[in-house]
Amino acid sequence: MRAEAEFTAFAEAAATRLRQIAYLMCRDWHLAQDLTQTTLTKLYVAWPRITRRDTEPFGYARKVLLNSLLDHKRLRSSTELATDLIPERGPDTRCSTASADVRLTLVDALGLLPPRDRAIVLLRYWEDHSVEATAEILGISVSVVKTQSMRSLAQLRERLGEARAELFA
Repeated sequence: MRAEAEFTAFAEAAATRLRQIAYLMCRDWHLAQDLTQTTLTKLYVAWPRITRRDTEPFGYARKVLLNSLLDHKRLRSSTELATDLIPERGPDTRCSTASADVRLTLVDALGLLPPRDRAIVLLRYWEDHSVEATAEILGISVSVVKTQSMRSLAQLRERLGEARAELFA
């Protein structure tokens, strides 16, 4: 009973952040929601093991989320196309139209990167993980993280063009 209460508290606290990470990885709010639910389901099943081993739950959840996305991309049914409609934001939005446009430009540019490169950029610069931590999370070498980070950032700079000046000002 206590473990279930701990899981519920964790899920309520982490669901929004997991959904945001999922969206940035796949650029589809519906798929992001599905991936978040899949992640939380898998986490619920593994929760006794996670708490028994003193594993950091959010790190484990993030890894499950990434694996779920990569598994989804391998399926033939993953060829669905997302629409160009952007979900409406609530009245408490704190960003200006210009900064929202720049943010959308950045999200679009991220979406053009291959899934693994996008995951590397998100873990390194959105989640602010070290090169070593990113390599461990993704199960790749440190040199691959460094190389792909450099290449991905160069691609983003090229694709962002004029919006880059606004974004990094």
